[in-house]
Amino acid sequence: MAHTLKLTADTLYTLDLSGAQAYIEPLIEKGNLLDPEVRIQFEIDFPREPTDPRELSEIPEVRLWFIRLDALYPWLPYVLDWEAGELGRYAAMLVPHQFSPKDGIRYNPEALEIFVMQKIFVVSNWLRSQNNAQTTRLKFMTQMLGYEIEDGLFELLMS
Repeated sequence: MAHTLKLTADTLYTLDLSGAQAYIEPLIEKGNLLDPEVRIQFEIDFPREPTDPRELSEIPEVRLWFIRLDALYPWLPYVLDWEAGELGRYAAMLVPHQFSPKDGIRYNPEALEIFVMQKIFVVSNWLRSQNNAQTTRLKFMTQMLGYEIEDGLFELLMS
């Protein structure tokens, strides 16, 4: 079951992570983050002018909130609700990209590669700290972002 974190304009303008922390910290304390039922979604309520063509990931205040959240919980992409599109949206908040109504999000290739590799290192380290050497979901996460990583890298990182 996914939990929805509601983000208001005030939350975003003030960089207030308390709502996210109120949900995530108890999961950390109880050791429930690896429960397959724990999945996080975001509901972003950020008013814009009707003529504002920007996507939420193109609004600096929204991106800055996600950058701060990622600094606090760099393994968070692992527990997002990928089926609801949260992984792609989260990546868009952190990786430079262009948005096209026809093609959708087109990430800067080098920036996306750096993001994916950094997340592989962070998440594999975090999984080891949770006494979990299972990399299947991590591999799937990289595939969802368009990367096919060889098993040898995961074996190296988990040993």
